[in-house]
Amino acid sequence: MGLFPPRIKRLISTVPLNVSFIKFCQYFFLLIGIVLASGCASVPGPPDEHDPFESYNRAIYKFNKTVDDAAIRPVAQVYADYTPNFIQSGVSNFFSNLADVVVLANDLLQLKIEQAGSDFYRVFLNSTLGVFGLFDPATHVGLSKHREDFGQTLAVWGVPSGPYFVLPLLGPSTIRGTGGLVVDIYNHPLSHSLVKDNSVTWGLAGLAYISKRAELLGASRVLDQAALDPYIFTREAYLQHRRNLIYDGNPPPLEEDQPYNSSDDADLELELELEKDTPKTNTTP
Repeated sequence: MGLFPPRIKRLISTVPLNVSFIKFCQYFFLLIGIVLASGCASVPGPPDEHDPFESYNRAIYKFNKTVDDAAIRPVAQVYADYTPNFIQSGVSNFFSNLADVVVLANDLLQLKIEQAGSDFYRVFLNSTLGVFGLFDPATHVGLSKHREDFGQTLAVWGVPSGPYFVLPLLGPSTIRGTGGLVVDIYNHPLSHSLVKDNSVTWGLAGLAYISKRAELLGASRVLDQAALDPYIFTREAYLQHRRNLIYDGNPPPLEEDQPYNSSDDADLELELELEKDTPKTNTTP
């Protein structure tokens, strides 16, 4: 029967192959909305409060894993094995520096003025002395990397997370996180590249994706070996990670048997970052 109903397949077939990066994002999130609506209409029985879209989420999780095992992970493994470390580091630093522009915007929206100042100088230093972000002198002079996104900004301003939600190719999320992701993608420097050739923009986006996937190869092995149910393990790890980010590493304690509440900041949103973001010394977006 396939993963998507016929009407969704027809929508996919209408997307032009030479579509711009921003236009593709519009198609992508429109598709997600239709898939979600279809999923809501087709899930039998009462929804699970913990994960009301679990049927849809598991299908997308399986789809993502199939694509990852067949194509993305092998490419990332080749990239990790055969690309010199200094090139991998430069690529990672370059995209991390671009992402810091989005971080800075969300610092300001969350009224983290002191952190915004630090992140401004971080971007300035890495973009100049760091040669457009290929190097990371800011970290060496004590300007730590922060992680902020519009999903976190919405949480700070009291927007509930909504249910857990898995995005095609992008992975774990929540409804609030998906909305935040739309804003962050639109505001990302790659979405407004001075390079008018779409193939260059797409090439950079693909390189960023593979670079990040290569960094997560170790986490994938842990997941494959340790989890009885990888879907649940990923969901809980993601929500815990997001909660930790939103509360800047100091989340309030939860009662041990407190039920999951999708409108509480305890169940948090998204954007596949089962990441090595707790400073190991060098962090990337």
